[in-house]
Amino acid sequence: MRYTSAAIETLIEEFSKLPGIGRKTAQRLAMYILQQPRTAAETLARALVDIKEKVVRCSVCQNVTDRDADPCHICRSTARDRTVICVVESPADVLAFEKTGHYKGQYHVLHGLISPLDGIGPDDIRLHELLVRFEKKTCEENPVREVVLALNPTVEGETTSMYIGRLLKPYGIAVTKIARGIPVGAELEFIDEATLSRAMEGRFAV
Repeated sequence: MRYTSAAIETLIEEFSKLPGIGRKTAQRLAMYILQQPRTAAETLARALVDIKEKVVRCSVCQNVTDRDADPCHICRSTARDRTVICVVESPADVLAFEKTGHYKGQYHVLHGLISPLDGIGPDDIRLHELLVRFEKKTCEENPVREVVLALNPTVEGETTSMYIGRLLKPYGIAVTKIARGIPVGAELEFIDEATLSRAMEGRFAV
């Protein structure tokens, strides 16, 4: 169904571009916005603009943070174990582990995985920023004893894990992977907290 209002049709088209949003869901969202007061639409519009203007990547772990809160609160926290870094694909994976309440180390977000078929190589993800954290001066201030590879159990995830394992070997740091309680092909952000906790607790050396 096409609407006579170009503004409604444009909004539906924009909603349809979002992951997991089909046209019917986009129509419902557009109709919901239409029925709300102007202030609600303005608040939503401001939130969308703010996320582009105010959110940046943490200069240390590459997770998302506010522009005026860099490094992020996890990297700044003195309560976190600075000797352990958990490497994940996306900020959504950080949220998944934080919801478990069990992991107390730090993170590094790659913002992607190595995928030759898609033309994504090591230089296209945040691997350089990871290696910076093992430079002599940085390690003297925050010595790292273990890197936990917590990447999705896919071909791309396994490829990236193997590459990072080889990359970190000269540093003499223990490299481990989370246990196999997670189904092959699953995405970490959709795994329940208990399974994630068990996978982290049962990690093994690479």
